[in-house]
Amino acid sequence: MKVFVTGGSGFVGGHVIEALSAHHEVVAMARSDRSAAVVRGFGAVPVRCSLDDVSAEQLQGVDAVVHAAAYVEEWGEEADYWRANVDGTQRLLDAARAAGVRRFVAVSTNATVFDGRGQRQVDESCAYADDPRFPYGRSKAESERRVLAANDAGFTTIAVRPCFVWGPRDNSVLPALTRMVKEGSFVWLDQGRAVVSTTHVFNLVHAIERALVGGEGGQAYFVSDGEATDVRSFLSGLAATAGLDVDAAWSVPSGAVVGLATALEAIWRRMGWTRLPPLPGWRPCSWRPT
Repeated sequence: MKVFVTGGSGFVGGHVIEALSAHHEVVAMARSDRSAAVVRGFGAVPVRCSLDDVSAEQLQGVDAVVHAAAYVEEWGEEADYWRANVDGTQRLLDAARAAGVRRFVAVSTNATVFDGRGQRQVDESCAYADDPRFPYGRSKAESERRVLAANDAGFTTIAVRPCFVWGPRDNSVLPALTRMVKEGSFVWLDQGRAVVSTTHVFNLVHAIERALVGGEGGQAYFVSDGEATDVRSFLSGLAATAGLDVDAAWSVPSGAVVGLATALEAIWRRMGWTRLPPLPGWRPCSWRPT
């Protein structure tokens, strides 16, 4: 099988390339010389293009697409999320269909159904949030809708929804945790009692491999490590792998932090400031206990 991967120079996409290249021919989107060198190192042949200009010509002979690229910044303009996550996905879908690609697997997120409140026992029957609170979730929900709506007899589309992805080469969770501990800004919310599902990157890659050969077209599938855990257990264990001790950190009530985060976010948007607020609202909300 010839597989085209987007986001291949990133955390998830890099692991996807490494796994697939052992058994398949893998080509990967590369926006720059640096990206081309990275995906080549993982085992893919780089294709110089981006989500802004990918075309059917660049997907000729491809059997399947794994779409792992996304705009995932903690803070940004709504238009930035929409351009990459919605318009970019639509452009890739159109190019794949025109090139005769048979299968399209999108790396989505649990944020598609997240409305800012704690959630328990959520499965694939859960509807999209009526008004997703954060621009990332809004853009990914619309992106996923378009992916699943594109499914037809000759073009199978599937979305996989990981939550809290972690593992080797993590460039988000552990680096952020390390930074906060070193600068003394790490605190627990409600003693870290919030329940959370996690997804090791190897489990996510396995789910993607399964979606390339099976699964029901037009459907989204949650991917997790199995049993849910609490934030304190997970982050304490993760911190320990980097030699960090977070157990003695202070704890603050989540209600107060969420209220402050919401107020700061409103001020930042009203003033048009582009730098990251001191407390991005989505981060504490995503760990609130129900």
